[in-house]
Amino acid sequence: MTRTPQAPDAPLAERLRPKTLSEVIGQQHLLGEGMALRIAFESGQPHSCILWGPPGTGKTTIARLMADAFDAQFITISAVLGGVKDIREAVEKAQVALGQGRRTIVFVDEVHRFNKSQQDAFLPHVESGLFTFIGATTENPSFEVNSALLSRAAVYVLQPLSQADLEQIVVRAHDIGAIPAIERIAADRLIAYADGDARRLLNTLETLAVAATQEKLAEITDVWLLKVLGERMRRYDKGGEQFYDTISALHKSVRGSDADAALYWFVRMLDGGADPRYMARRLIRMASEDIGLADPRALRLALDAAEVYERLGTPEGELALAECVVYLAVAPKSNAVYKAFNEAKAFVKKDGTRPVPMHLRNAPTKLMKELDYGKGYRYAHDEEGGFAAGERYLPDGMAAPDFYRPVERGLEIRIADKLRQLKNLNNQGG
Repeated sequence: MTRTPQAPDAPLAERLRPKTLSEVIGQQHLLGEGMALRIAFESGQPHSCILWGPPGTGKTTIARLMADAFDAQFITISAVLGGVKDIREAVEKAQVALGQGRRTIVFVDEVHRFNKSQQDAFLPHVESGLFTFIGATTENPSFEVNSALLSRAAVYVLQPLSQADLEQIVVRAHDIGAIPAIERIAADRLIAYADGDARRLLNTLETLAVAATQEKLAEITDVWLLKVLGERMRRYDKGGEQFYDTISALHKSVRGSDADAALYWFVRMLDGGADPRYMARRLIRMASEDIGLADPRALRLALDAAEVYERLGTPEGELALAECVVYLAVAPKSNAVYKAFNEAKAFVKKDGTRPVPMHLRNAPTKLMKELDYGKGYRYAHDEEGGFAAGERYLPDGMAAPDFYRPVERGLEIRIADKLRQLKNLNNQGG
């Protein structure tokens, strides 16, 4: 497929859009040598797929490059603006192209916005091979794409661009004369503001370039950048010290059981532009590290809050995260599992490789049984109370390490009682 030459005044995003795979910045886990999408490009056989990732990660670019690679007609449908009429027109164009011996790729942007019947309209044509379907979505396709369509498409997960990736974009924009020279600290601030989103970075660079031209600036400085883009960029650098200080304050407020302080720092981070998905990941970590088995519901609630945000997005989904923040703050606290896990890791790292005791080994073959694999193993379900009192599960010669020491808070009070009962039974049956 031959691209229309770009006009000198075309948007910066279009002027910098890669023409070949080698020009793509980022997504090397998919496009690098030997990786899944690279192999698909080199196979000569296009296949239907879903490109799932945050905004500005290259979903449209990859779809266009796939059409170029296979010399296919490229038809774009926006699920926000389009409907069944657009799908019907795409089918007609694909039929004409097929009659001319040419392939067609139908690219549906924000495919999650199409309802079930609209998504179903693609199925017969994907199955017949009339066209290759490529859907782009920022939402989890497991929830937002019909299972029938999903089963006929490979899912590729795109990642936010790294700082190094975004630096390359700034350099390319300067190399083609689209922006003047830019002070290092200003470039770093812009890259942090973009937060992995190439489109946001390019749109911001274009805005700055226009303003810099009007003021006849030879260099974009950090002072001028802040003046042009305003207070929002002053909040904090998403990769800098203030960002990590703020997330630290949130984590410590949750650990300290101060719901108001935790909410305050949570809202501060959202107001400063932090990605709610990042916040959700940190809340899941807090549930595991600081609450643990004192209240196992905390981890489930954190996972549910993350899922709700994926479904609703901003701002509606942020309320579920706020609910999680408050719950984690007021929940009973325990780091007993966190400490036990770290102690076990440290022990295994320095200890030798101890053999598995014979009675704990599996014996799937006759030879293994003859060698006494599994001999003497006591099946706990056949014992009184479902517990084989006195049975040993550690390697021979290894003393009980006592990694897990539950605290006297929340559910771990009952867990501690249970462990004491089991220990007494073991002492009686040993």
